[in-house]
Amino acid sequence: MKKVLLIAILSFAVISCGNNKGQNNENGEAGSGTISIDGSSTVYPITEAVAEEFRAVQPKVDVTIGVSGTGGGFQKFGRGEINISDASRPIKAEEAAVAKENNITYVELEVAYDGLAVVINPENDWATSFTVEELKMIWEPAAQGKIKKWNQINPAWPNEEIHLFGPGVASGTFDYFTEAIVGKSGSSRGDFTASEDDNVLVQGVAGDKYGLGFFGLAYFEANQDKLALASVDGGNGPVKPSTETVKNGTYSPLSRPLYIYVNSSSLKDKQVIDFVEFYLDEAGALAKDVGYISMTKEEYAVQKEKFNKFVKENQ
Repeated sequence: MKKVLLIAILSFAVISCGNNKGQNNENGEAGSGTISIDGSSTVYPITEAVAEEFRAVQPKVDVTIGVSGTGGGFQKFGRGEINISDASRPIKAEEAAVAKENNITYVELEVAYDGLAVVINPENDWATSFTVEELKMIWEPAAQGKIKKWNQINPAWPNEEIHLFGPGVASGTFDYFTEAIVGKSGSSRGDFTASEDDNVLVQGVAGDKYGLGFFGLAYFEANQDKLALASVDGGNGPVKPSTETVKNGTYSPLSRPLYIYVNSSSLKDKQVIDFVEFYLDEAGALAKDVGYISMTKEEYAVQKEKFNKFVKENQ
């Protein structure tokens, strides 16, 4: 009798496995399939760290991560080409409108904090601190072709050209910096070396005594042997970005949350739900590993509750 029962159970298990075969069945098979992610180069390191850990527990899930900038990621996200968009700023109204036109609804989830680092060459011993007004004078559109030398910002600084490096216009970092410093997102001079690849910016400033640039704090920390960090005075004295100053808001106005966006159509795929839940469970520990500032357990719990509600409403 026991032998017959065992055979019956095994037969049922084989049939069940056969019915669930394939990457994306109607209910979304757990443990297999694909997840496509694109977007912010700033958020990439934490998403890649999460993906690496996720692959270890679900090796049959193929997680691909692109780096086309926050704007580029939202373009693909709005067309329904990716499951998750990495973003270093909230979605813009026009980007949300494209998603709506394509019947794509989504949830915004905060995953960590980041500070924008204003970086100089280690040989720069004159401009170790900037006020917001000085940074605006350097980066605002009116500065193009006019503000070319360091001593135009401060007479005590060298009569040498400023060589500027910054993220490309599709970058959420670019949007955030220009909004915080210039006063309008995307408002900037155009005569600077721009790249979506932060490593290009690191190399640019590291190799130029008169270089000045900005990018995510994590990239500075990964390259601090090649660069120097400038303080920023947001009105209450010069402050350098650090875990403490970014988290408590004293590094103002260049600290910010980082996001992932998940579209509702992806929820049919169980592996996407599993990945996002895993992301929110592991982001706190992994954020620290890659140079970001983790949120509190309570803050991650709020994001998990937000995602769980989104899943229930869209299944």
